[in-house]
Amino acid sequence: MDKSVSQENDKLQLAADSPAASSRHSDPWKLLVVDDEKVVHSVTRLALEDFELGGRGLQMISAYSAAEAQTLLQQHDDIAVILLDVVMETDHAGLELARYIREELGNNLVRIILRTGQAGQAPEHEVITRYDINDYKEKTELTRQKLFSTVYTALRSFRDLSALDNNRRGLLRVIEASAAIFERRQMHAFYDGVLEQMIALLYLNRDAMLIRASGIVAEANARKLQILASAGKFTDFEGEVSCTEFDEVTRERLRAAFEKKSNNYGDNYWVSYYQTQAGTEQLLYVSARDNFSVPDIQMIELFVRNVAIAHDNVELIDSLRDGKCDDGSGR
Repeated sequence: MDKSVSQENDKLQLAADSPAASSRHSDPWKLLVVDDEKVVHSVTRLALEDFELGGRGLQMISAYSAAEAQTLLQQHDDIAVILLDVVMETDHAGLELARYIREELGNNLVRIILRTGQAGQAPEHEVITRYDINDYKEKTELTRQKLFSTVYTALRSFRDLSALDNNRRGLLRVIEASAAIFERRQMHAFYDGVLEQMIALLYLNRDAMLIRASGIVAEANARKLQILASAGKFTDFEGEVSCTEFDEVTRERLRAAFEKKSNNYGDNYWVSYYQTQAGTEQLLYVSARDNFSVPDIQMIELFVRNVAIAHDNVELIDSLRDGKCDDGSGR
């Protein structure tokens, strides 16, 4: 069988059977298997065929040499875990690939698990310390259950590190925008940064919106909204939109919060309602793969309070700048 065809079969075998693979909001985790033995790819695919973490399945991508793996890594910058053989086209091809990933690609997030059939070729202590390898396994010790556990642990580590990295980048955006937070043109950068930070901290799928109501027409469902920041499937919503443009489930969740003038939430979604001092109604809508925990709810509530304070400050500064505040002196 042609290797490129085999590679595609590996990808389809794992991705197609999982409901997560069919949803663009629950994309499967990507596992790269680098080994010059076809049987290793087949056994790995069989052992992990029912794999799932956080509602997401597994997509296996196959490479039969270190050179082929380099090409695939350039095409897929979101690979989470690599199962890497040592001896392929050269005795140390796998180790050189690990060095390439860390030093040339600068990818410190992907978890690299070394699988070797010749332990003497790459002593464990030396490999772990010199090549930034995350785990070291001999092929003979990796039973189906141990392989499952090894990949599961590595993916969980990748998920946590990715969330921290996203949070760091979100905080940087907030800090950069905060220097000019009272400038109207900087508000979108501020909101986007805070929204990105919260998404990372809560392990959310990337469906979230920060909304301001800008007026009401005859029907409640036709309320016009101002999208201040968005992510995931709402990314295309910009500026002023009508509730009728949202899907029915989202529309009902937003409508309930507006009508009750209070928070509306379920196991895996949250709509926060609040008013600024100027009376502007605002909503924060987020949805998650898993149910919200108490700390999650506390974080959302804190976020909402901070956004409300920021709005009040900006509106006050804008009023002073535009000369709209009347101090009662008549001047």
